[in-house]
Amino acid sequence: MTDRKHSFPPVVDATTRLLVLGSLPGERSLAEQRYYAHPQNQFWRLISPAAGRDLTALDYDARLAALRAAHIGLWDVVASARRAGSTDAALREVEGHDIAALAATLPDLRAIAFNGGTAHRTGTRQLGAAAAHYRIIALPSSSPLHTIGFDRKLPAWEALRSLVA
Repeated sequence: MTDRKHSFPPVVDATTRLLVLGSLPGERSLAEQRYYAHPQNQFWRLISPAAGRDLTALDYDARLAALRAAHIGLWDVVASARRAGSTDAALREVEGHDIAALAATLPDLRAIAFNGGTAHRTGTRQLGAAAAHYRIIALPSSSPLHTIGFDRKLPAWEALRSLVA
């Protein structure tokens, strides 16, 4: 059986208006201890319009600072799980984060967006009744495994800008 893999701490502050939740960092991200570290993952390109700047040109710490400055938070719905490889389909023995508890600590939070279907299904279940307090958005996954293409994903991600402006 594979070892348990663990998510990272949330990237939020008291001004977070939009919380973007993935499932669980992939192997490359876990190895580098950075959200969305795999160069083929489109997250940083997709979230850039909402942040109002090109995040791909920044180093990792500057990317996180730019997200916070744009009132965008980042976390995962899975706290830990067993998984061979990086695919969501391989997640086993999932332990979720208490998303509702985190959301309750964010006084300006307006919306929660889920990066991909697994994050959306898992996260809305974890939020339960608390979901009624926020706008819930299902985004096309930034993963290269979600093969609809960047240009088809981008409009849904660009729409996030109105939630943080």
